[in-house]
Amino acid sequence: MAPPSPLAIATGSVQRLVKEETSYHKELKNQEARLEKLVNSTEENENKEYQLKQEVYRPSSYLTLPYYFSQLEAAIEETKAVFPPLRQRITDALAKLEEKLEAGQASGASEEEVKKAQEVITLAKEATKEK
Repeated sequence: MAPPSPLAIATGSVQRLVKEETSYHKELKNQEARLEKLVNSTEENENKEYQLKQEVYRPSSYLTLPYYFSQLEAAIEETKAVFPPLRQRITDALAKLEEKLEAGQASGASEEEVKKAQEVITLAKEATKEK
């Protein structure tokens, strides 16, 4: 089997980065939903504290409810901090893919690789534009 072409490698790289960004968006959405659910809970404070401890996976009796809220908030902020460098990596990889696509078309890359690269470029541009 022949090694993958530079176009195929660049396509896979952009595709992976877009998938990674999608995963982080899902994670952020889930974290925010968990925190909101616990904050808006109408149950007694003791039960809320127990639920929160289960969410954070530290069922220690000496830690307080505000500590757990701060832990969840910190996790949300850490997830949000991932997006700017990830977007920059996607932008860089997208530019590289576009260069490889032009070079591949000029050198006669397979139609399948070209089509796949064009689809991934479209997908990446939509993903970075809408979020």
